[in-house]
Amino acid sequence: MTHTAGRRAAPDGETVLPTVRSLEELGELVDRQGPLYVRWSRGPAHDLGATRSVDELTGIPMPGLSANPLQVESWWGDRPLRLWVARRLYDYCHLRRDRDGDVRPWTLRGREVARGPDNEPLLSDIVPVSWIDLAVIGEAEAEVARQRRPWGPMRR
Repeated sequence: MTHTAGRRAAPDGETVLPTVRSLEELGELVDRQGPLYVRWSRGPAHDLGATRSVDELTGIPMPGLSANPLQVESWWGDRPLRLWVARRLYDYCHLRRDRDGDVRPWTLRGREVARGPDNEPLLSDIVPVSWIDLAVIGEAEAEVARQRRPWGPMRR
């Protein structure tokens, strides 16, 4: 796996992280590094300063950062890991469009401290792992489009 080869510094001076450049790389990262999450935001430097998410509907601060698990669930069976990670990215890819391109996906580790209003994990003790190149989102969208019954992204 070459996920450490591509490094990208954010324009706001964030810590340089490796960049995952394909669904295959993301699958390998998930397979090799254990429980990982994906978060759509301005990035670790912005998020770690806040340390908690806010419920958009009520404005209530939550006890951690919201993220979505990338670990494969047992019910997935022997289906391709590539399709699993494509699905996990696709579920929230609308956030980039909805927020005028102001967010991007990155992977992280953390300790689950609670669940958010959409039953998403809320994490503390965050450790940033990698950026996910936006080309990977295009790959995920194409992978989903090839499925027998195309999915729509989650919209709340």
